[in-house]
Amino acid sequence: MGREVVSGPDTSSLGRESSWDGVRVVVLGFGVSGFAAADNLTHLGASVTALADRATAAQLEKAELLEVLGARVDIHAGATERLPDDGVDLVIASPGFRPDSPLLQQAADRGVPVWGEVELAWRLRPVGPSGEPAPWLCVTGTNGKTTTTQMLDTILRTAGLRSVAAGNVGLPIVEAVMDPAPYDVFAVELSSFQLHYTSSMGAQAAAVLNLAEDHLDWYAGDWLGRAGHATGMDAYAADKGRIYDGVERACVYNLADPGTEALVREAEVVEGARAVGFTLGMPSVGNLGVVEDLLVDRAFIEERATSAAELCTLADLAPDGGEPAPHVVANALAAAALARAHGVDQVAVRDGLRGFRLDGHRIAVVATRDGITWVDDSKATNPHAAQSSLQAYDPVVWVAGGLAKGASFDELVRSVASRLRGVVLIGRDRDVIAASLSRHAPDVPVITLDAPDTGSTEGGPDLMRRVVAAAEQLAVAGDTVLLAPGCASQDQFTDYGARGDMFAEAARGTPSP
Repeated sequence: MGREVVSGPDTSSLGRESSWDGVRVVVLGFGVSGFAAADNLTHLGASVTALADRATAAQLEKAELLEVLGARVDIHAGATERLPDDGVDLVIASPGFRPDSPLLQQAADRGVPVWGEVELAWRLRPVGPSGEPAPWLCVTGTNGKTTTTQMLDTILRTAGLRSVAAGNVGLPIVEAVMDPAPYDVFAVELSSFQLHYTSSMGAQAAAVLNLAEDHLDWYAGDWLGRAGHATGMDAYAADKGRIYDGVERACVYNLADPGTEALVREAEVVEGARAVGFTLGMPSVGNLGVVEDLLVDRAFIEERATSAAELCTLADLAPDGGEPAPHVVANALAAAALARAHGVDQVAVRDGLRGFRLDGHRIAVVATRDGITWVDDSKATNPHAAQSSLQAYDPVVWVAGGLAKGASFDELVRSVASRLRGVVLIGRDRDVIAASLSRHAPDVPVITLDAPDTGSTEGGPDLMRRVVAAAEQLAVAGDTVLLAPGCASQDQFTDYGARGDMFAEAARGTPSP
């Protein structure tokens, strides 16, 4: 099939089979998704300019490759503040850029459309052997997105499908859809930032796992008022809800979180799409849930009015023994619902969940000594995630702090105060957590560690040795020391992985004198 020619700045019909020759595209940001967009647009024949304020050595090597292929790459301080004057037809915005960033405001003033990498990927989907593009099964929520998406991908692969976890986890979604060997189905994790810049996507099935305060620093500013949103949380939730727009088969939501159900009710879906809830209790007709020690389906079986289909046991989710944490069960139910919406059978769901293993830095036991268990959940980068971890342990010495991103810790502290043996606080926004502890857990001992904001791993190992020494002062045999910071890491570490690795190394070391 030949590509249709799109003349001038009209980008509304651009897609996989279009001619991109002469289409002038600015890619804002040069991270993983930005590079994937710039690389593939260059391959399609677009005139690409990639802008970034800074780059790592590896990114600079990629920039050189892109320039050899014909793209223009401009990396210097302030490069992302000005839209080029020589004509721009389309901007691809990396998710870290807020709508009120200078370049995006200039694009709006000039009437230049702004897409995210996800929107670009949706438009570039290839037609498969069935005559239709491969479907997307999409996941968002404040917490559990990555685990649920990876569980889903494992289930799909177990069912014999060529699947990939992509989007906010795994491959950039543009790279995935441009793979020469087509996929049968995509398991797509989407952040609120990515969804903000997405308009035409229509998933086969989609899930919002939960809603809690996070990234409120991104959802602050005058642009919210212009968009008609009263508060940052409203804007954040609205962007999450965009995942349901255009859904074909099932909108999966959390029966314990009324906010997710509200998003389903507001969504514009394809006629015939169903609302399917999941619960940690006994499910009603049309939902998934738990009966005694079984995960069951009462949504995707013909006899759902009178019976339930067994999916797996709780023990299948805890291969190392013990009981799975409640949020792990919830994630498994959501992944199962999406897979069942796609048509996956019960056996593949069971075997996929049984064979799944969590990534590192997710409630991982990293050391046990002197009767104290040390657990790394560095991936808990907001209060809701930290609360889920804390509720799995009692008593616990909590290690917390970092970049709070505008979130409040009052609800978290109120809910876990009785479990806390003590708290060790680090990071730039440690005083925010300390204030919540003072209000709602005044009798819990707190040790606050001062440290420079390095923005790198410099000083990180020493800081974590001090964290371990402080925790040892508070913990007694039978306690758990839990790194569940409730905050982002970039004030003192390169990322949450580095933070968790350094905590694990310190916890395994010789006890401090």
